Amino acid sequence: MIRVLVLSLYGSLAASTRYRFIQFIPHLKNKDIDLQVHSLLDNKYLASRFNNKTLPFFNIAYSIIKRLYILMKQKEYDCAIIHCELFPFLPGWIERRLLKIPYIYDFDDAFYLRYKTEYFSFRSLFLSSKFDTVISGAAAVTAGNVVLENYAKNNNTETVILPTVLDTNRFFPKHKTSSVIFNIGWIGSPSTAIYLTELIEPLTQFGNETKVVLTVIGGKAPYIPNIEVKEVPWSESTEIDYINTFDVGVMPLSDNEWTQGKCAFKLIQYMSCAIPVIASPVGTSCTVVDESCGLFANNAESWLSAFRYMRDNSIKRIQMGKSGRERVIEKYSLPCNVPIIEETIISVCR
Repeated sequence: MIRVLVLSLYGSLAASTRYRFIQFIPHLKNKDIDLQVHSLLDNKYLASRFNNKTLPFFNIAYSIIKRLYILMKQKEYDCAIIHCELFPFLPGWIERRLLKIPYIYDFDDAFYLRYKTEYFSFRSLFLSSKFDTVISGAAAVTAGNVVLENYAKNNNTETVILPTVLDTNRFFPKHKTSSVIFNIGWIGSPSTAIYLTELIEPLTQFGNETKVVLTVIGGKAPYIPNIEVKEVPWSESTEIDYINTFDVGVMPLSDNEWTQGKCAFKLIQYMSCAIPVIASPVGTSCTVVDESCGLFANNAESWLSAFRYMRDNSIKRIQMGKSGRERVIEKYSLPCNVPIIEETIISVCR
């Protein structure tokens, strides 16, 4: 049995931890690979951040001690997987010194930009190249999409794409009752809900023409005139049922270096439930979606046009939904991607 120490940045409330590691555990166990996930910033931290609360210093200190303790036991494992970083604000050369076994570096966001922003400018001298250093020291790199892959390959040629995927036997279409109200849906976190501001203008106009509800799962929506906004707390037990109430799923994004590195996972969630999509043509969204399963919109006018098209073409919506699910099963389902992480782990341990 190969033993793998997964050092995730966040606890299981973070989609990246659930979908990039935890869901693989039973499948890899069947391949004699034991994946053990240890997070640095646990669910208490995430819950506090999502509710704009400050976590007590004691909790942060405990998280650091807990990580240092597991690092002391790392030689009980055959290899490690580092998700994003071992510790925030710690230089890359120190992180490499702390790792005594071969490791895989995994990332699903443009994390390498983190210490290059103005917010962290005073630390940039020490941290701007942190991720280049950690990536170059890895035995292999798993990148969430082609943008991240291209970045990683500048520092490590042993890089493969491991998209953030899901179990299509769990995310599946359910019967939906017809309604005169057009349901536009979005799922995400409080930190990504800011992109919903892209929809204020087109939805305000669309609401003048049609009865519309915007269902927002896991975040807070901006004020949008003329439509009903339904905010729903995220729950693993209810997210699929809510997604299945959507007439269309949306992923608006501004276009910048950070958003170009996003993995478009919410589109994969919608499509797996046979929901047609509308997305900003930014980064990986352009790879996940094609004309068979959704539309692209890059300004208020094109968003409004896309909403009207989806409203007026119910048969086409059904066809797009079916095509989207087929696309997810073929490219972004769990069975298709287990071999990627399996082969990467075996090659590193070999």
